[in-house]
Amino acid sequence: MMQDVKFPKLVILVNGAVPLAMLAWDAAHNNLGANPIEFVTRTTGALALVFLLISLTVTPLRKQLAQPWMVKLRRMLGLYAFVYACVHLTTYVWFDKSFNAGAIVKDTVKRPFITFGMTAFLILVPLAITSTNGMVKRMGGKRWNRLHKGVYVAAALAVIHYYALVKADTREPIIFGVALALLLLYRPLSKYIPGLVRQTRPAQRPSR
Repeated sequence: MMQDVKFPKLVILVNGAVPLAMLAWDAAHNNLGANPIEFVTRTTGALALVFLLISLTVTPLRKQLAQPWMVKLRRMLGLYAFVYACVHLTTYVWFDKSFNAGAIVKDTVKRPFITFGMTAFLILVPLAITSTNGMVKRMGGKRWNRLHKGVYVAAALAVIHYYALVKADTREPIIFGVALALLLLYRPLSKYIPGLVRQTRPAQRPSR
């Protein structure tokens, strides 16, 4: 029997929007702290990375729990990662650089952590654009899958971006890095280690 994914998608839709709604509420009531721009930039960047890693967690969970329907949740999680990455970048471009293209390019070249972040975002753009069912059909499954493997590179660059940004306490980016490494290692290991992936049981015929 096919799993109905409407409710899980609704849960993701609502919970994914909650942090953004809370940020908007706090901004409207001047509750973003002494440095609101830095707070929004750091928060949205961390949320983008969180949703990116959660989207990468879907495949291991799907295989371990033998629940193929879970793959249908991955796209929405990835799009939330892109949404928060957009807000993260917009905050920097708007409030920090006032849409000054020259200053942004200069900053990107001069500061490595911005270079990593910009590159990660540019990789995510075509992934978001091609996330629709229509684009999957137009590109074909194989080409679409090859393109979307770029998420691994984007996630790695995002972790490096976070690590290079933090000057003192690097515990959070290191935790993100370890989580990402485990998620990436699972993929090749699941192909070569017997028993690592739980097999889906075939549907039983009704007894007569």
